Amino acid sequence: MKKIISLIMISVLTLSLAACGNKPAASADGYKIGVVTGTVSQGEEGFRTGEDLVKKYGKDKIKHITYPDKFDKEQETTISQIVALASDPEVKAIVIYEAVTGVSSAIDQIKEMRPDMLFIAGAPHEDINVVAPRADILLDLDQVTRGETIMKTASEMGAKTFVHYSFPRHMSMEFLAKRRDSLKDAAKKYNIDFVEIDAPDPMSDAGVPGAQQFILEDVPREVAKYGKDTAFFSTNCGMIEPLIKQTLNEGALFPEQCCPSPYHGYPGALGIEIPDDKANDIAYLNEQISAKVAEKNGNGRFATWTQPAAKTILQAGTEYAIEFAEGKIERFDPARMEVLMKENSANADDFKVKTIDKDHDNFLVFVLGSQIY
Repeated sequence: MKKIISLIMISVLTLSLAACGNKPAASADGYKIGVVTGTVSQGEEGFRTGEDLVKKYGKDKIKHITYPDKFDKEQETTISQIVALASDPEVKAIVIYEAVTGVSSAIDQIKEMRPDMLFIAGAPHEDINVVAPRADILLDLDQVTRGETIMKTASEMGAKTFVHYSFPRHMSMEFLAKRRDSLKDAAKKYNIDFVEIDAPDPMSDAGVPGAQQFILEDVPREVAKYGKDTAFFSTNCGMIEPLIKQTLNEGALFPEQCCPSPYHGYPGALGIEIPDDKANDIAYLNEQISAKVAEKNGNGRFATWTQPAAKTILQAGTEYAIEFAEGKIERFDPARMEVLMKENSANADDFKVKTIDKDHDNFLVFVLGSQIY
């Protein structure tokens, strides 16, 4: 059945490219950029950034779609949605965050018909040796370096124990596992006990609500066991809001999210409503977070990056795609991508980017500085 669906999508793509009389209306500049993100429940920041890109450039320029919440079980849906983007011949590039399972297959199908298509993929879930040869540029957080920087922040907060929530699916991902190992090594360096706890996978039958409920129930148990100088970390975006909320309620420590940003988890957990005129005002949000944390005596015990990671990847990736579509840059220009990422950073001085290794020169990773509230 899956093969039939894939063949149908390729057929639709072929027909749409061949049927000149049925081409969609041209955009203002003759090209469009596809933007693929998760939904609000799986990654609100990426979704909101997609919305912001549509507002900034217009619906005639940016085509924003989402992949399903249970993307691991609905790969064919993810593939068909991305392939459908390419059925519009004016779409010259597709920017994806997060590059979940199925993205590589979608790229393969599209490039059979559209070898000219540019692909920029952020936070890849698939093996690097699978996705790197397919995407033109990969972007992600420097997870190995983060093991050191997260634990350093936890140490500065006074952590004695570090609780790491994850599940087998995430720990099967190479760079999440490497970050976990880096966290372990750094914990020894800073004399912090490292505790691993298996949480429900949001892709399981319990879904996101089940995973969130587990966090709400387990954090008090761990604080009772290890004390208030316990730092908490989760590898899953859907768990972050309840984790921040319960960590604050229990008087514990929260050094960083899986996807670090003032916007990730903090507004919902702390009941912060952001007015429209302050939607992109990071300084305003930081003030609100600091005030809410202070109300429960959490000063010096909560932190995050100075700049949203997802926002940086999507904005810089889209700007790069636009410059490519306009013929201003070549298909692969890592120096230009670094410039665009720094321009989309709240503090370029804290921005550090590198190639992940010599065998994958199109895979760029980065870290930003932290702030403690």
